[in-house]
Amino acid sequence: MLHYAVVFFVIALIAAVFGFGGIAAGAVEIAKILFFIFIVLAIASFLINALRGRS
Repeated sequence: MLHYAVVFFVIALIAAVFGFGGIAAGAVEIAKILFFIFIVLAIASFLINALRGRS
């Protein structure tokens, strides 16, 4: 999922360089959403693994 966030960020950068502001803004929003979903899932995974390892 982090890979897709980076891909959308790169698309946003390329679109911004060529002057496509609307496309760049949309790609940045998608990248942000995917990044935050990745962070939440990563933290949940770490917590579950830590709790599972204790018992």
